[in-house]
Amino acid sequence: MPAARRALLGAAAVLLLGGALLWRAATRQREYTTTWFDLLDTVSVVRGYARSQEEWDAQMEALHADLLHYHQLFDIYHHYDGMTNLYDVNAGAAAAPVAVSPELYAFLEWCAGRVWEQTGGATNVAAGALLSLWHDARESDVPAPPDPDLLEAARDHIDMADLQLDSAEQTVFFADPDLRLDVGAVAKGYAVELAAQAAEERGLESALLNIGGNLRAIGEKANGEGAWNIGVENPWGSEPAYIQTLALPAGYSLVVSGDYQRYFEYEGVRYAHLIDLTTGYPARYYSSVAILAPWGEGGMADAWSTALFCLPENTGRALLPEGDVAALWMYPDGSTAATGNWPGQPAA
Repeated sequence: MPAARRALLGAAAVLLLGGALLWRAATRQREYTTTWFDLLDTVSVVRGYARSQEEWDAQMEALHADLLHYHQLFDIYHHYDGMTNLYDVNAGAAAAPVAVSPELYAFLEWCAGRVWEQTGGATNVAAGALLSLWHDARESDVPAPPDPDLLEAARDHIDMADLQLDSAEQTVFFADPDLRLDVGAVAKGYAVELAAQAAEERGLESALLNIGGNLRAIGEKANGEGAWNIGVENPWGSEPAYIQTLALPAGYSLVVSGDYQRYFEYEGVRYAHLIDLTTGYPARYYSSVAILAPWGEGGMADAWSTALFCLPENTGRALLPEGDVAALWMYPDGSTAATGNWPGQPAA
């Protein structure tokens, strides 16, 4: 082969190799982390991969905007200009039907329908009259259990049948003037699931959302390691920090409800925020309950984790659908129980 031709071929090979290296460098995804403190009354951490800082920042800006929107929409303590949120519904729906946006109506319809039915009424967004007593007790300068007579009276005003939704008019009305909404049992899971789906549609390929302990996987880790490795937090205040580890598949959510998250102690007794609606007092079956659920079920995972925390294990098992939803129960004595499809392994 003539020397000139060999030189040309060599130069072409160098150009091809250089082009391939440049392409790989341009498409390689780097790891980033973003933390927020202004969403859903909790700390939010998002880890993930993008091809550039600019791409990551744009995705995070849009994700934050979506989550902030749901934070405001589901807020029962504050009004926000430019929207009718749950604060406004609670303020007005006992006097007259309140018109709401299609997205808020769809959320309340889901709460009153699927959530109510598939949790056996244990997760009840119409229980605000009762839950507010415990909220005020926790937030008091000197926390103490509410007056038993007030708790018993409040239980007369948590009937889901008194939450009247008009699909034609897209309105909400309280047939019981003392009924109030509190969506804390489901709002975070619902918001995170919808925000994650929107991020997926915008092209976010690889991220792990941790919104106050609600975990949602978007894709797998872009570094080639596969699914996101996560831990189930130790609810007993001992070592190790995580009692089990598992791989969170793309699109799956892990939601945990526990008595160690929001509580106060009074005369040596812990009073957690998870209330058994049949007694009016905090449930005491478990230290924690974890739910693993597939794509689209992050909201229901939140609802099931609350319901199962407040129910005997056998009753809770009967509520779970067959298939990809799995559960782990963690008892105060340090023992655990799980559905047969629970994938977690003891932490090393």
